[in-house]
Amino acid sequence: MLSIAAALYVSATSPLLQWRDPVYITGGLAGIIALALLLIQPLLAGGRVAGISAGRSRHFHRYVGAALVIATLSHVGALWVTSPPDVIAALLFVSPTPFAVWGVLAMWAIFATAALSLLRKHVAFHVCRVAHTSLAAFIVTSTVLHAMLIEGTMGILTKAVLCALVLIATAGVVAERRGWLRLR
Repeated sequence: MLSIAAALYVSATSPLLQWRDPVYITGGLAGIIALALLLIQPLLAGGRVAGISAGRSRHFHRYVGAALVIATLSHVGALWVTSPPDVIAALLFVSPTPFAVWGVLAMWAIFATAALSLLRKHVAFHVCRVAHTSLAAFIVTSTVLHAMLIEGTMGILTKAVLCALVLIATAGVVAERRGWLRLR
């Protein structure tokens, strides 16, 4: 959790924010919060948070997933307010910035995962697990690529550490729960 606090602190105190509007700053911080939630999600899914039972951990996993959707909407919404042409270019995959493609792909995968979670009772259990785990792995990979390609307020060290922890936590839980990936 120290890595999350450090990333938020470095970003919030960055000199790059000196001339930015509050909406832009809020959008950037929402993106960092979304990245931080991606560190918490696999820890909850894998039951790796001390003092929380497996059942409560899954319960919290759902709420953190909802918070991830809200953070993503806040991130994109704030960017829309500050620069609609940039968001349109990103959504149409014509943005000149390479990080935009990965951000848009992560966003749609987050929305697909949320829809899958809402429909999980109507989808076969193992199909749902495979899809959810695959989408989660894709979200983490594309979000880390998105974040690492941005030269922004997080600072390279805090960003790299947080991204590495997200990758390690996700890979560890996916490897541990690889039984989720078998279709019966």
